[in-house]
Amino acid sequence: MILKYKWLNTTKYMNAIGWSKDRMNSRSKLQAIKFLLILVALILSSGIGFSQEQAEPTRAAQVIDYRIGAKDLLEIKVYELPELNQTVRVAEDGTITLAVIGPVPASGLTAQELEKRIAAILDEKYTKGAHVTVIIREHQKIAILGAVGRPGLYEMAGPTTLLQILSEAGGLTQQAGKEIHILRQQDNGEKERIVLNVDELLRRSNDTNILLKPKDEIIVPFDQTLTVYVYGEVRNPGAIQFLESKKLTLLQAVAQAGGLTEWANAVQVLVKRKDPQTGKEKNLWFNLKKIIDGKRPDFPLQDGDVIVVK
Repeated sequence: MILKYKWLNTTKYMNAIGWSKDRMNSRSKLQAIKFLLILVALILSSGIGFSQEQAEPTRAAQVIDYRIGAKDLLEIKVYELPELNQTVRVAEDGTITLAVIGPVPASGLTAQELEKRIAAILDEKYTKGAHVTVIIREHQKIAILGAVGRPGLYEMAGPTTLLQILSEAGGLTQQAGKEIHILRQQDNGEKERIVLNVDELLRRSNDTNILLKPKDEIIVPFDQTLTVYVYGEVRNPGAIQFLESKKLTLLQAVAQAGGLTEWANAVQVLVKRKDPQTGKEKNLWFNLKKIIDGKRPDFPLQDGDVIVVK
């Protein structure tokens, strides 16, 4: 707040009430001082002699760098030609069709740039100095869920790649798995699932860093902790946990259980596994010696597998 005021001319007011320097005695001086104090108090309370300036409240910052894309919903207003006022959706080819004017390229422009483009067309063909307003009513957004720093909805500012939007979302967390899933809406209403390997994306970004489309849903699964159980003739039987991204094989699980005892039958090792569809348990037999000798491939384990060494 800025206050502006003028100091009172005390001599002027003293003369006005009949006192001069020559006529004032001690008593009259005291009365004059009291009068002036009362007068100043009245001026202060009524605001006379003051002017006040207040700064306007700061308006919320507007996003001006969002670039229009296909399927965005725009509201167009022309002050001089209200018949052109309309709400239009950007076509797949990036254009909008306006009454009288016809098709106007809009994709890749900001709202301010599109305002200038429409105004230039109107200046050339219809009216000079047209005042055009473009309001973006619906943005095309991308949803990011899962193991990222800031999951949520993000607006596409022009062509946007997967790595760009992941960076904007704070990057992958330490709990992120090894895959990224992209759900993409198809013309028939169904959703296509695109699965990308994180290591491949980071190592060969030029090949796997795909361009995103409006309304894509990006899911970064958390790296889940899985558990298998080892019983029987091993030195440390019990539960073994591992991250889904790291994988665990039969030979590795036995090694983590302390290895086989001297009484173990390495030729017939049983893996009990439940069928995820039927829920029925299957018995799978393995020759651990052949796996150790390299004559048989090692067997990848799944969450809930039970290994029995007899």
